[in-house]
Amino acid sequence: MNEEEQVAVHAYFTGIVQGVYFRANTKRQAERLGLRGWVRNLPDGRVEAWIEGSRLGVGSLIEFCSSGIPAATVDMVDMDESEPTGDYPTFEIVR
Repeated sequence: MNEEEQVAVHAYFTGIVQGVYFRANTKRQAERLGLRGWVRNLPDGRVEAWIEGSRLGVGSLIEFCSSGIPAATVDMVDMDESEPTGDYPTFEIVR
């Protein structure tokens, strides 16, 4: 497996993930890792994210989101790997 290979992941985070700065922390960490995409709250209480970048970076962000945000409690992560679209020059919070 090539850690520099470019991948995309569409992820849904379930648990205590809204009202705890989950999106802001995700954006900040994604920028540190040089990733692109977006993150947004869903009406059902989950957070959805589209993440593009190196396999290593994307994996690091998923790990960070799963356990590295102090006020959040992630109970489940559903994700599908895909081909990067190249549509996102930065990582943004979608409102």
